Amino acid sequence: MTCFEDLVNFFSDKLKTEINTLGQREPKKLYEPVVYSLNMGGKRLRPALLLMAYQLYKNDLEKALPAAFAIELFHNFTLLHDDIMDNASLRRNIETIHIKYSNNAAILSGDAMSILSYEYISKSQTNRYQDLIALYTDTALKICEGQQFDMDFETTSQVTVDEYLTMIGLKTAVLLAASLKIGALLADAPEKDARLLYELGYNLGMAFQLQDDLLDTFGDQNEFGKNIGGDICLNKKTFLLINALKIARDEQLTELEKWISATHFDKSEKIERVRRIYVNLGIAEITKDKIDSYFQVFQQKWEQLNVNKQKKECLLVVANKLMSRQN
Repeated sequence: MTCFEDLVNFFSDKLKTEINTLGQREPKKLYEPVVYSLNMGGKRLRPALLLMAYQLYKNDLEKALPAAFAIELFHNFTLLHDDIMDNASLRRNIETIHIKYSNNAAILSGDAMSILSYEYISKSQTNRYQDLIALYTDTALKICEGQQFDMDFETTSQVTVDEYLTMIGLKTAVLLAASLKIGALLADAPEKDARLLYELGYNLGMAFQLQDDLLDTFGDQNEFGKNIGGDICLNKKTFLLINALKIARDEQLTELEKWISATHFDKSEKIERVRRIYVNLGIAEITKDKIDSYFQVFQQKWEQLNVNKQKKECLLVVANKLMSRQN
């Protein structure tokens, strides 16, 4: 049984060949940012989860690679466009594509990445091809819906916790969920197992995104790979801010609203002041409790998965690592 790190290494080695092939395509200025994006690194979490789900039932991992490439390309496409929308300068401690090249180049190359992902997924060989394509298309559309909700929140004065959780479910969790279910579909797993893998992936994705929110405010920039406090500076309506606005009173609420409405400010000061309010309100602890609630559901679904316990152990190992990550 090959575990997570081995799957990441296996996928990364195969991806290098695909990156080299993409780098030979013309016009160079279209594919150069694509290659740059894929070479920026990352956890390769989603394709590794896809391969992990596949090998619960079959061992010929090569057959699952086209779908794994598709997932990684689509994920990187969403990050590329997300960075443009947020005007982010760093991704994985590296200059973002729209900064290195231009907004226009990043948008067009991002579009190419999304189309390339469909080129790869269409190469998948499975008896459940229609189910595969339907799931992939539905997931892609849901991610766009989640991104729109995220953008809507920027101009909405009040966002509830439930609205926020719906948004991150669409924007983040569905892709982890789909990665696992796609692996199951490719391996012709029982329908019940495919459904359980989707559900446990969704709950892992929710916990993963909330952990990301937490790290954006309380993480170490050298470990996290992005500018710490970016969400605070942009007044992003994260789980942390929504809960802070919900429970803050008197002077704390007044100060929080002052920083949210400020148009001119010192970034370091704003981050420090808002973070201090979060600490006083116990926002980190509230967030950790929510993360734990999703992780408990993940564990329940994992227990229900009708696969040899030794075979599915890697899923639990990687989930525990994700919950203790610092980047």
